Amino acid sequence: MKISETITYAAPPETVYAMVTDRSFQERKCVEAGAQRHEASVSPAGDGARVVTKRDLPADDLPDFAKSIVGPNLSVTETYDWGAATADGSRSGSLTVEVAGAPVAMRGAVRLAAAGSGTQITIDGDLKASIPLFGGKVEKAAAPAVVDAIRSEQRTGNAWLSERA
Repeated sequence: MKISETITYAAPPETVYAMVTDRSFQERKCVEAGAQRHEASVSPAGDGARVVTKRDLPADDLPDFAKSIVGPNLSVTETYDWGAATADGSRSGSLTVEVAGAPVAMRGAVRLAAAGSGTQITIDGDLKASIPLFGGKVEKAAAPAVVDAIRSEQRTGNAWLSERA
């Protein structure tokens, strides 16, 4: 299942990149998304960075058949691998989201670029559930949680940036 979302921030690309590669921001993002437990790490990767968050989220909003697969909590690992900045400050990279104990993952491309007087992060991913007969049903059940996480990140990011303006 294709997932395409765009996050818009009222800040230049360098500022937004500094935010998304800040461990404190990543930790706040996890807390504000309702994580019961989380950890975040940011490490240099060439002229870019690798950002990894691991969080346990309640599976309350999932349908019963999905809860039977993942249990009462979703253990989600999200990995952004950002590349080097181009001359205009834009960056491209990849995003992987994996659910522990379930054959569900999203893999996609990310792009951070100037847009008007601000910055947009575009996420184009493919959510796959490798479960015979039920894969499509699980993908449809998981997609809203993925989109909600992206939108939660935008809310957290906008608050983060306004506090530092």
